[in-house]
Amino acid sequence: MAERILMIDDDSRLAGMVSDYLGGAGFRLTIAGTARDGEALLKRETFDAIILDLMLPDADGLDLCRRLRTVSDLPILMLTARGEPMDRVIGLEVGADDYLAKPFEPRELQARLRAILRRKGTPARSETLSFGRLEIDKGARVVRVDGEERTITSYQFALLLALAERAGRVLSRDALMDLLKGEKLEAFDRSVDVHISRIRAAIEDDPKKPRRILTIRGAGYVFAKDQDR
Repeated sequence: MAERILMIDDDSRLAGMVSDYLGGAGFRLTIAGTARDGEALLKRETFDAIILDLMLPDADGLDLCRRLRTVSDLPILMLTARGEPMDRVIGLEVGADDYLAKPFEPRELQARLRAILRRKGTPARSETLSFGRLEIDKGARVVRVDGEERTITSYQFALLLALAERAGRVLSRDALMDLLKGEKLEAFDRSVDVHISRIRAAIEDDPKKPRRILTIRGAGYVFAKDQDR
């Protein structure tokens, strides 16, 4: 079955081009020209991912991304003319899974879209990983603390799982990005650091003094498996 993509972008010419290209690649694309129309479609219909422009006529795309992330874990690919490194960092901080600056190659858009969809749909290799109060359900791709589900993006789940499956090992940023194949974000935008911060906010009692995901200065990160939490 073709995967359904919602594109929220008021550039009708670009949206038409993307629709033709992704349609030829086997996707079903629905286009909304405003944030209001996009949110209404999400309430009525089921989608597999969202392509979101930051500069919308009725809302700031970052604000819309924040709102969407509070109610949905659908993969979000930001597509925008604002391509400075800090813009990418901010986009990731508010919950986007990936970020592509305009102008772009349609093949890159397709590749990034397929990558975030693969991460969402990757089948479990085993059951739930348990670390004290923390549970990582690989089948459902859900994280729980004390039985309460915590909201993280599909990319952040994949990052957390990569660390947890190698608990006790120090992993550099480059090693983590290599483990999450398909992710093409540049290392210099420190995207891994941004996502680690978001994961800590979701699973740590005090994200500023983490006990589960530890920073090893000059080396990377390590998942501490012996914490009773």
